[in-house]
This record gives sequence, C-alpha cells and structure tokens, in this order.
Amino acid sequence: MKLSHPQAVALMVIVTLMWSIAGVVTRRLEYASSFEITFWRSFFTLLSLLVILPLLQGREVFTKIRRAGAAVWISGVCWSVMFTAFMVALTLTSVANVLVTMAVGPLFTALVARIFIGHRLAPRTWGAIVVAGLGIAYMYGSQIAGGQVAGTLVALCVPIAGAVNWTVVQRSHAQGHDVDLVPSVLVGAAISSLATLPLSLPFQATPHDVGLLAMLGLVQLAIPCVLAVQCARALKAPEVALLALLEVIFGIALAWLGAGEAPGATVLTGGALVIGALVMNELLGWKHRNA
Repeated sequence: MKLSHPQAVALMVIVTLMWSIAGVVTRRLEYASSFEITFWRSFFTLLSLLVILPLLQGREVFTKIRRAGAAVWISGVCWSVMFTAFMVALTLTSVANVLVTMAVGPLFTALVARIFIGHRLAPRTWGAIVVAGLGIAYMYGSQIAGGQVAGTLVALCVPIAGAVNWTVVQRSHAQGHDVDLVPSVLVGAAISSLATLPLSLPFQATPHDVGLLAMLGLVQLAIPCVLAVQCARALKAPEVALLALLEVIFGIALAWLGAGEAPGATVLTGGALVIGALVMNELLGWKHRNA
C-alpha cells in the first residue's frame, strides 16, 4: 500500500482515533479485572495479527520471526511491557492521567538515545524535556497528596518501555539490521498473553466483556499498528509525532463524553505543559530542518 502525503495524514488521524478508544471501552467493562483485561486484549491482538500478517507478508513471515535477531525479541518484550502497563494503569487511574503520562514518550526516547547510543540533543529538546518533566511532576505531586500515585507510576512504564524499544530499533538500523515493527508487535502480544494468563485466573469476564476486549485487540491495537507503519513510510518523523498527540485529545474527549470521566484541573495543567513542550519541540525542529 503506497500512500500519498494527504492520504497518510488522513489515515494517521484515523489511527489515533482508533488508539484512543481504549479508555472509554475499558470503562464499559462489567467484571473483568486488570490483568484479565490485559490478557484478553493481548490474546485477541495476537489472534488478529496471526491472520493479518500472512495476508500482508505471506506465510514466510513466521519463518522470519523464528530466525530474527535479538533486536526483534527485545522489541517484543518492550511491546509486552507497554501493552500490560497501559491496560493495568487504566484500571488504577483516570484515562487522562494515563494518556498525558504516555505523551512524554518521544522526549524519553530522545533522552535514552542520547545516553545509550550518543544521539545529540538540540537545546530545544533539552528545554522540552525540562518543561514536560515539570508537567508530569505537577501531576505526581497532586496525586501523592491524594494517595493515588500508583496508576500514574504504572503508566510511566509505557513511555520508558517505548523509549527502550525505539532506541533498540535505531541502534539495529545503524548496524544495518532493520527491525520490522509489526512482527515485533505480534511477539509482544504473545509475551503479554502468556505473562498475564496466570494472573488472570480465575476468569471473571462476562461475554460482554470478552466481546469488548476482542474489539480492542483488533480495532484498537492490531489494525492501527499495521496502518501506522504504513503511514510512517509516507510521513516525516515530526509529522508522525505531532499527529500521534491526537490520541491524547481524542482519548480524553471520548472518556469524558462516553463515560463521564471529566479530567481534573491538575491533569489539564500538567497535560498542557507536556503537550505544549512536545508541539513546540517538533515544530521548531521541523522549521530548523526546512531552513
């Protein structure tokens, strides 16, 4: 699938909308608990990709996975941490807290890449890291005072694992070994399913819950991940980073409208600092590269 630039932009917006439904759907569950929620979503993601990948890349994709280097498996472990931490965090804190915390991922990635593979950071990126850090610290401070910091700490595992993931992918690329991210998502879904299965027993989810989680596995994770990889081939990195921020806006809006979960003033203030820092960093970087 070869996309024009306008098609890729439009498709990326749809992708972020699909990503953003996790919060509001989770609030509609009846009895499924945190690890059971993670298990079913990862399990149905795995089943979906087992169908989608052979259609896109042929049956030899499974041979490629078996023969893949360490980078694919490390990436898969990172994906499994992201899948698990995201869903568990949604059961411990608000959708807005989780999404704003996840939004610092690009800045974490820049920082980890600087430490471990020597990527130089522009002054604007250092500034964005400081401002976003202040926003997250402000959110944490209010939650510590209210004794509700656990969910945000779990959510913080998502951008940390994402930063490690992208750094491994970049390092592998620099060494001449490109990592196909879609198969690594399949590996991550398999690891997440196996790791959370024992913690999910005995199952409590109703057929209604399983149906919703099956939808998340297919519509919120498997399909948009495949589409996002296609979009990334037609868009520049800053464009992808900026468009991906729509997930935060869509996700908070859907949770508010669909589940009555209004974001608090603390989250809005801290989120404004985080999102503002990310937007300014990407826009200034884009302007500098064009100049």
